[in-house]
This record gives sequence, C-alpha cells and structure tokens, in this order.
Amino acid sequence: MRRPAAAFTNAIVTALWLLLPPGASAAPARGELSLSACRLEHPYGLGSVAARCGRFEVPENPDDPDGRKIELAVAVVPAVSARARPDPLFLLAGGPGQGARDAFVPALGAFAGVRRDRDIVLVDQRGTGGSNPMNCDFPDEAFDSTVDPEKFREMAKDCLDKLPGDPRYYTTSVAVRDLDAVRAALGYERINLYGGSYGTRVAQHYLRRYPGHTRSVILDGVVNPSLALGASMALDAENALRSDLARCSQSKDCGTRYPALAADFDSLRARLAEQPVPVKIPDPVTAEPREFNFTAGHLAMVTRLLIYSDNTTALLPLFIREALIHDNFAPLAAQAEMLQQQLEEALAYGMHNSVVCSEDLPFLDRASLDHDALERSFLGSAMLDGLTALCEVWPRGVVDPDLKEPLDSTLPALLLSGEFDPVTPPAYAAAAAAGFSDHAAFVFRGQGHIQLGLKCAQTLIRHFLDAGTAAGLDAQCVDSVAAAPFFLGFNGGEP
Repeated sequence: MRRPAAAFTNAIVTALWLLLPPGASAAPARGELSLSACRLEHPYGLGSVAARCGRFEVPENPDDPDGRKIELAVAVVPAVSARARPDPLFLLAGGPGQGARDAFVPALGAFAGVRRDRDIVLVDQRGTGGSNPMNCDFPDEAFDSTVDPEKFREMAKDCLDKLPGDPRYYTTSVAVRDLDAVRAALGYERINLYGGSYGTRVAQHYLRRYPGHTRSVILDGVVNPSLALGASMALDAENALRSDLARCSQSKDCGTRYPALAADFDSLRARLAEQPVPVKIPDPVTAEPREFNFTAGHLAMVTRLLIYSDNTTALLPLFIREALIHDNFAPLAAQAEMLQQQLEEALAYGMHNSVVCSEDLPFLDRASLDHDALERSFLGSAMLDGLTALCEVWPRGVVDPDLKEPLDSTLPALLLSGEFDPVTPPAYAAAAAAGFSDHAAFVFRGQGHIQLGLKCAQTLIRHFLDAGTAAGLDAQCVDSVAAAPFFLGFNGGEP
C-alpha cells in the first residue's frame, strides 16, 4: 500500500534513512536521558558521523504524568572543538511528519561550520521517526483528484484504528514541551533553533513558551504563526508554477526551445482530465515493471513536488514537451512514482493529520476563498476537499490558546525564503518577521522551498549564530544566487 502525496503533505522531502547500531542505547528510567556512542549513516553509504544516541521517556498526555509513556529518539552530534560553546543548535524537521534524524543526517554537511564549536541536537518529534511513529497506509488512488471525499473519511477511520497512540497528543503544543524536557535533560541552559517548513512553526512556538531558554531562531521556508495552511496552498503553488514557466519563457534558450510552455501545460492538463494515459515503467526501487493510468491527479502531484526545488523545476519543461508532443509520459510517471515512494518512507501521516486537523483546518475561513481561482489552479480544490473530509473524522488535539497569536520577541531571528516557493512564499516570512525586533530576512532569487542546501544560506546561518544578532549580517552572497538552468534535452540544460 502506498500513501497519497498530494492530499496530505505540506513540504517536499527526500527519501532518508538513519542507521543506528543494534543496542546503541538501552531504554532509560523515566525522565532520564542516557546517551551512548553510535554512528549516523548516510542513506547511500556516502559517509557517516559519530554521535551519541539515546531514548527519553515522556508522558503521552503531558497533563497525566502517571499515564501512558512514550519514548523520544534523540541524537547529539558533538562539536568538533574541545571547547564547545554552551548553546547547541536543535534541528526541527518539516512535513509535518518528518523525523529530525531522518531529515537532517544527509544534510549535516550543511552545518559543518556550525559543528566546529556547537553541538547539533536531533530529536524526532513525537509521532515521527523513532518517537512512537504514527504511521498510516493509504491506497495508490488516494491522491487522485477524482477521489470522493467519503473515501478520505474511510481511510482516516481505518488509520485511526491502527495508530499506536492517542492522536490528540501529537501536536506542536505538546511537542515543544518535549523539546524543553530534552534540553533540560541534556544540561543546556539556552539553545538555538533551526526549523524548516513546518519546523518553523515549532521553533516559533518553542520561543513563545520558553524565551528564557532560547538564544536565537533560524526559520527556513517560513510559516508565520497566524497562518492556517490549506486554504492558499493551491493558489501559492499555482503562482509559483506560473512564475517558473514565465522564467523559462524569458530565457532566450528555454523560450526558444519551449515557445508556448504555459499553454502546453494547460493542454496537457486538459488532455489527461478527459482521458488518462496508460503507462508502463520500472518501479524506481525494485525495477519491476509497473503499469497504471497516468491521470490529471498524477500530473498535479508531480508538478507540485517538482517545483519545490529549482533543480527539479529545471526538468519540468522537458517533461511537459515529451508528454504533449512525443506522447512520452514515462519521465513524468517515473517522477510521480519516485516522489510518492519517497514521501511514503519519510512522513508519518498519522502525526501529520493530527497537526493539520488541529492547527490548520479549524482556523480556515473557506467563505473568504477565491473559489474560482482555486478551481482554475492546477491543484484545484482536491487537496483542500480531501483534508477537510479527513479532518471531519480525525480527533482534534491539544492546541495552546496563543498558538496563532503574533510573536513579539526581542530574540534574534534569521528568516530565509525562496522567490518561487510553492508552499511558504516570501510573504509568509515577511509576516513572521514583524514579530522580531532583531531580525534579518532574505529572499533567494529563483529558488523554491528550503534554502539550507545553498552555500550562501549556510554562511549566513554560521555568521548569524556566531554573532548572536541579525544586526550587521553580511549578505552580499544572496545576490549571487541564481536558479538552475532549464533542461533543453535529456543531456542537460542551458549553457
């Protein structure tokens, strides 16, 4: 069984793994955090890093300390310097539904400068990774835009019956209590926070709850506190896609190669809406032949996920042309299968649903939506309709009364955005920045969601942490960032 990619996710992720040696740590007594040596391995065998790993017991219901317990998976990558600074960097993953260890182990190279003199701490948020994961299985057809909302209700009920915990206690408001308990158990007085996508919500709420234990926050792909994700997701994705297609048209080589790209995409959508296309491709993992009908829902899903990164956006014009002009749907279909499986491996959908159905859908004002624009978008209303149906069944969890309130903080914040981010556009960062008197916000030209992979972003993060303030931050490198060139053929991109 595979899980839906388009209906339930807020952020693109890559297939990531964390390999820990058997017996790396024993379960500690309640409230204790005992770490022992382990190695965190890159998923493709491209290296490993020494760490100290352990498990930390917490009440599932924080207001019932004598009730059911769960364990949080924790890893600390120690600073290289023997004179490490006392304030580590905690890494908070996105999704919602990603575990921090899975998300960041392959990306630890991006924090090489930070690791020289600061510990890096990875805590799988409750319900993800190794922290009582709240996993669900969904059938292949779940992401198709033609699926009846009643099907989502049935899938939600089936998922709830199989969860290993009470979904009401797997929200941001409970997770920040876990983070602070881990901080205290590890002996850190103040911490720095890096949050990506949904992780920016966790970082800002931790700061709200524990300002005395927070030194600074780095927000990458920013969700401003008052935002209820869901209502504008299709419109934000549409704006990003049209901007990407326009960028191709404005480029001499890309515009010449694909002279009517936006119209071609619309024609492809219309064709698939009228008649799905049968495709046969090798499974991206097993290489076994796989046959299925490629639908307008598949096109919407793969398009949305491709435009998360400028590197994958670069492939989209070529794939559109291959499908529309040469009747070759294999590239799009293969990407759809691969991205779907990556999401399946990386996201805990039960935890994802608990967050979205408690912190987003209840705060949406559907009456204020531009329904005509929503229906015209390439995603349409399918995502919002599916989430709405699912959340009619899913129990609402613990939400602090001030979760959606604007921040008013004097603590330093660094906010990073991509110009063409399809899920957290720069306007969201601008709204969040108003809550920080000491902040610096940067928009990277031509980029999509999450800027951590950029050398410039890594430099900014290191200098920001060293200074402990956003004032005077040297940001000259931001102007040198450019989008990856579009592919003109299967051999490569623009010169």
